[in-house]
Amino acid sequence: MEALPELYAIFQGEVATVTEYGAFIKIPGCRKQGLVHKTHMSSCRVDKPSEIVDVGDKVWVKLIGKEMKDDKLKLSLSMKVVNQGTGKDLDPNNVSLDQDERKKRTFRDYTSQKITLEAVLNTVCKKCGCKGHFAKECFMQPGGTKYSLIPEEEEEEVATAGCERDKKTSMGDDSSKKRKK
Repeated sequence: MEALPELYAIFQGEVATVTEYGAFIKIPGCRKQGLVHKTHMSSCRVDKPSEIVDVGDKVWVKLIGKEMKDDKLKLSLSMKVVNQGTGKDLDPNNVSLDQDERKKRTFRDYTSQKITLEAVLNTVCKKCGCKGHFAKECFMQPGGTKYSLIPEEEEEEVATAGCERDKKTSMGDDSSKKRKK
């Protein structure tokens, strides 16, 4: 087994190949290569890694991950947490790397969960006996007015009556405007 750098070690490597998703860096002292994904090349957005590095360039990298996949050791590297001029660690406590990892984990897809109102609308209150709410949400007091949902047929009649009332009030507004002039 070759001597690999320790996790979070910084070293200078040579760019072996550049792909559309990142660049492979030769690790000094062994035959292994590590991948600098395009998201770890710069703190700015990188669309084309070939605009950042070319084959044969010397770059400072930090080893940020080791993973065994299909009996192969995959090494993840980062350029954005290392000063490319001096090789100084810009993230000595790995806070930036932890934040990046947390961002990846917190995404959840809620599109399959649908909220239906039928469950609430078909309930009957145990306190007052009205439909459409639970006993803990009941505003019914002894001797008070009872409230319940309006059936659909009555809704249409109430809506038409409301429109007629609106027309009468708007006519009343017009006459008051005339008086003011």
